[in-house]
Amino acid sequence: MSSSLIRVAIVDDDASVRKALALLLTASSFVAETHESGAEFLRSLAKGKPHCLVVDLQMPEMTGLELQHRLVSEGVRIPTIAITAHNEFDVQQKCEAAGAKAFLLKPIQEAVLLDAIKSALK
Repeated sequence: MSSSLIRVAIVDDDASVRKALALLLTASSFVAETHESGAEFLRSLAKGKPHCLVVDLQMPEMTGLELQHRLVSEGVRIPTIAITAHNEFDVQQKCEAAGAKAFLLKPIQEAVLLDAIKSALK
């Protein structure tokens, strides 16, 4: 599948992070979809699920880990990359146990994120 057809959803409450990641993904020929909350992302699933999900862990109302658990409990399987500014070992383990394909620390290196997305899509 051509990367220009691959939809990657970005869920982060920080508008500057959403914009930067969307620009990176678009420049790398992905279709970037941005969402400011887990709830907004869940509503977007009515239009179809993305091929990959990049989700921030520290968000108000619904954390990235809570979003992962919700997707799993509803049987929605999306390769997920968790991103965070907080390096907490137990959180990384919980994300991986919930099915996250990668756990990346902010600030995210562009090549590392792109490699993680490509790996998650395999």
